[in-house]
Amino acid sequence: MATLKDATAIAGIGQTAFAKRLPESEKTLACRAILAALDDAGIAPSEVDGFASYTMEETDEVEVAKAIGAGDVTFFSKVGYGGGGSCATLGLLAAAIATGQASVGVAWRSRKRGSGPRPWKNTAVQLPTPAQWTRPYGLLRPADEIGMLARRYMHEYGATRDHLFNVALACRNRANQNPDAIMYDRPLTREMYMTSRWISEPLCLFDNCLETDGALACVIVSAERARDCRQKPVYLHSVAQGLPAQHHGMVNYWNDDPLTGPAWTAARQLWKQADFGPDDVHVAQIYDAFTPLVPLSLEGYGFCARGEGGAFTEGGALESGGRLPVNTGGGGLSEAYVHGFNLITEGVKQLRGTSTAQVPDAATCLVTAGEGVPTSAVLLRS
Repeated sequence: MATLKDATAIAGIGQTAFAKRLPESEKTLACRAILAALDDAGIAPSEVDGFASYTMEETDEVEVAKAIGAGDVTFFSKVGYGGGGSCATLGLLAAAIATGQASVGVAWRSRKRGSGPRPWKNTAVQLPTPAQWTRPYGLLRPADEIGMLARRYMHEYGATRDHLFNVALACRNRANQNPDAIMYDRPLTREMYMTSRWISEPLCLFDNCLETDGALACVIVSAERARDCRQKPVYLHSVAQGLPAQHHGMVNYWNDDPLTGPAWTAARQLWKQADFGPDDVHVAQIYDAFTPLVPLSLEGYGFCARGEGGAFTEGGALESGGRLPVNTGGGGLSEAYVHGFNLITEGVKQLRGTSTAQVPDAATCLVTAGEGVPTSAVLLRS
């Protein structure tokens, strides 16, 4: 069976500053991140002929291509479901490049979520069909939906707030090492966590991701070309998406088992195409819009058995030097929340050996997109 295994590589990464409020427009931020990624790779903007982004991206390919000075573009596509689309953008470009539809692809995400409106704030528009089964009954925000899923997880498997704190603390500790992180100079303690205000019980303030302005981008080329670029290539070893049967975003109402989310579907495809398994992953960047998504993902991607995700976090397992260091730039909880794209760039930094919380000799990295919605994941290797 033909696969995309190691056929393409990430040759360049770029980002803007992260902040609660940045003065630039989303278009300007996007272009700055893309140009930084191209410069990182040593590739001229005029060589870009492929684009991939999120359907929620408000700056389209036409505007970006004109602004950066791209040449003729022969491939462009978008992926839906917000944070579930991050790794899938890489998969689209990998497929396009491997099949000759493009030669230099750019994926990006630009957001002004810190200073902009929340998507669910506009109550004048008609609700999409899934939301008609949740929002009229009080599940107004993603935090409310994941809060209910977390409560069921805690009830069925004995997970506790201490387990969720372990996730939040690991991300914050890594952010405290990362000068680019919003929470760089703000340590987190157990007392701070346990006494913070509720957002949607059982989720407190520190169980929720940041609201951030910023942009990130990466450049993908063929594996052959990547070896001649400016930076050490990071290969896309396996890429997968996951939409389980009878899925209902966030709450998973119609599944026989709501706690078997999209990660399980994506994982089966991801590992099927890979030459290594969970035990061979040196570092992981796991989507962390909310802390419960990490133990759920640990189970879905096979790092532990069903119901053991909470216990997996014990004993510093997610910290540097632990069983599986995660979100080594701080993640969405403590570096920046840009729909998970910073998890991709942090994975690249780890395999280049340039992370601010470097895992010694890291050669493999799992990056996941949003659990709870149709999702995607990528295995990177050096």
